[in-house]
Amino acid sequence: MNATLIERAAVRFTPAGVPVLDARLRHLSTLTEAGVERVLDFSFDAVALGETATRLAAEQLGGDLELDGFLAPRSKRSTRILVHVQEFSRIAN
Repeated sequence: MNATLIERAAVRFTPAGVPVLDARLRHLSTLTEAGVERVLDFSFDAVALGETATRLAAEQLGGDLELDGFLAPRSKRSTRILVHVQEFSRIAN
């Protein structure tokens, strides 16, 4: 998925010392569904851990990224979904 980094918090650390970065990203694309063109424009919460968190913290706000990761609930008891970024690369403009 491609997205733009629009917000990020300061890097925090788990009790085990693993870096964690909470961020907000925006996705904008156009696709065809049932023969009709549809524009997708939404923002979503994401989290990155470890070396990925450290790298993402160094990215500029407004930068376009290609993300790999997975969806998961924010916590065991939550119904809110969070994207866990496992890898990303910068998209050259």
